[in-house]
Amino acid sequence: MSAVVAPVVIATPASAQSANDTIQAIRVEGNERIETETVQNYLAVQPGARFDPAALDESLRSLFATGLFDDVQLRREGDTLVVAVVENPIINRIAFEGNNALEDEALEAEVQLRPRVVYTRSRIQNAVTRIVELYRRSGRFAATVEPKVIELEQNRVDVVFEINEGPETGVDRISFIGNNAFSASTLRGAIETTESAWYRFFTSADTYDPDRLAFDEELLRRFYRARGYADFQVVSSLAELAPDGSGFFITFTVDEGEQYTFGDLTLESQVPDISTDVLQGLIEGAPGDVFNADQVENTTVALTERLGELGYAFVDIEPQPTVDRENRAVGINYVIRPGPRVYVERIDITGNVRTLDSVIRREFRLAEGDAFNTVLLRRSEQRIRNLGFFERVNITQVPGSAPDRTVVKVDVAERSTGELSFGAGFSTQDGPLGDIRLTERNLLGRGQEASARFTVSGRRQEIDLGFTEPYFLGYEFAAGADVFRRSTDYQDESSYDERRTGGRLRGSYPLTEYLRHDVRLLLERDEIRQVPDDASIFIQEEDPDTISLVPGQSLVYDRRDNAFLPSEGYIIRLDQDIAIPPGDSQYVSHQASGSYYYPFTPNTVLNLAARGGHIFGWGGEDVRLGDRFFIGGATFRGFEFGGIGPRDSETDDSLGGNTYIVGTSELRFPLGLPEDVRLYGRVFGEAGTLYGSDLSGPTLQEDDGLRASAGVGLSWLSPLGPVSVDLAQALVKKDEDQTEIFRLSFGTRF
Repeated sequence: MSAVVAPVVIATPASAQSANDTIQAIRVEGNERIETETVQNYLAVQPGARFDPAALDESLRSLFATGLFDDVQLRREGDTLVVAVVENPIINRIAFEGNNALEDEALEAEVQLRPRVVYTRSRIQNAVTRIVELYRRSGRFAATVEPKVIELEQNRVDVVFEINEGPETGVDRISFIGNNAFSASTLRGAIETTESAWYRFFTSADTYDPDRLAFDEELLRRFYRARGYADFQVVSSLAELAPDGSGFFITFTVDEGEQYTFGDLTLESQVPDISTDVLQGLIEGAPGDVFNADQVENTTVALTERLGELGYAFVDIEPQPTVDRENRAVGINYVIRPGPRVYVERIDITGNVRTLDSVIRREFRLAEGDAFNTVLLRRSEQRIRNLGFFERVNITQVPGSAPDRTVVKVDVAERSTGELSFGAGFSTQDGPLGDIRLTERNLLGRGQEASARFTVSGRRQEIDLGFTEPYFLGYEFAAGADVFRRSTDYQDESSYDERRTGGRLRGSYPLTEYLRHDVRLLLERDEIRQVPDDASIFIQEEDPDTISLVPGQSLVYDRRDNAFLPSEGYIIRLDQDIAIPPGDSQYVSHQASGSYYYPFTPNTVLNLAARGGHIFGWGGEDVRLGDRFFIGGATFRGFEFGGIGPRDSETDDSLGGNTYIVGTSELRFPLGLPEDVRLYGRVFGEAGTLYGSDLSGPTLQEDDGLRASAGVGLSWLSPLGPVSVDLAQALVKKDEDQTEIFRLSFGTRF
């Protein structure tokens, strides 16, 4: 199709000229797929109109603009206007060849072409441009794309994009100019882009991405402004490609400015009935402290949330800074103003090819028609990210159909949610282990999770199948079921093997935004096997085969900033299980735990934790061996698993206890390596006890005295999985206790 439309020439023999210059009829030729009436509707002339060259030119342009035709000609035959068209072909199939780094699904979503769409050269060229841009964003700047068109019968074509991906264009070096307060290595840890290294084969952050570079500038601003440098600026960020095209050299030029402290921190309300006295405690920082822009933002969020809880949905918190450059101080006056009454008109979702809209909408804390609330919108974005279904989640606002209306736009990029993984590892407790896991976390795009796990180690074999429906019957109630079979070798600790077979029904629902209530029902068969003749008499007298029916519940209050590697916040958990008839076991078990995280710096975090539990029999029943508590190993470092608590003095078999308490204090800190290496040091101390049982006899030995240990450790979140090494020394112990100095755990998935 030509981009230039030539003037229409109406040629007809002189003998055929009519004094009447009126179009008597219109005939369409060459159309096979497109209806004649459709072609005529695009014409600017109809029968009865004059053969006007201007109107005919407009008709020609209109037909070309539809994109339906490769060529269009208009000619006059007597009093008839003949429209001769050549239809553009229809795309039969789209294929990609040569792509390894990017899946076909990602490319199909980018090109926005589909079978049965009309083929045009401009559409194909736009698709090529978008594919090249997608490869550039993934760090492949040498990628080339050549489209091939294969003509088929019935005016159809196959479109094949031949792709030469080229090598990844990594980041060879990241440099900083103008930094005096912080070293280059510290600043490299503050940004997302990283220098290329051999161990970063599971990340794309070491490839050049212009969008990421712009985000890095913002991260640098946040880093400096959180440390008192209120005037900090990124003067420039320059990415230069090496002469041989092997990688980029990135240079940030910064102007740090001076470090400021907080001046006066005040609160002013322009909304009637709001008392600032009850809000003063929400202001973070104090006069004389180093200025911290994060604390200003946290205060703004806390004030907004608190006022929302008090029923003031339409308020605007504006932190007004007052800069005293002579004394290098920044005073902040938090002004509470009546905010505009804005409502959510519509929530538009794009980018979700597989995931249903309803799966995303149900995570929103705002609904269409609700009063707009920035805090709830931010929480909604966090909940959608926490689903783990998306590589990218961007939520923006645009004006609605009226001044008091806003449209929330959600743009997501899906990631693969199915996982077939094979694991291998070693731990000092379980020895060598192998693991196979099949998981789909977004089954059929409905947000459901199905999993199957098979584990074999030196002392443990496990089969576990599970299914979870996160919104059962449309309610925010996560319902699930599991079936399992687990065999564990306890010969070293207690001279027996155990096999547990059973199933569990479970449910979970929120009571508040951060408080959840979990319920469950467990049906389990517990078999004690392979008991040698020289085992403890207490173990030999245990019922070797029991059935338990155990309903239970948990309350979990979670305010951590991150569930995987928390830096601040806390979590509190209460568990209760009651074994009831017709099961063989009859007991009541209570457990409680709490963990608090305090950051001295972004990567230096103090963790204070405590946990405890108590179990007792009822209905005349004693607590059975398999239901008692055993601690040690990972649950009490410095002591072996089952290394403390009641035991048989003759056989030294651990018998478990009915009550335990353990407290932990641990400091996690960086080791001066680049942050993306994710290697941390730890120092810790633990204290606790395990005591009490329903047993009695001359060989029963138990001591409810306190035990304590201390040690150091390393944690590496490696590309192959988590690695932990602990060296612990038991400081307070009894002669009968079993101690453990070295502990290693390693696991991987591939």
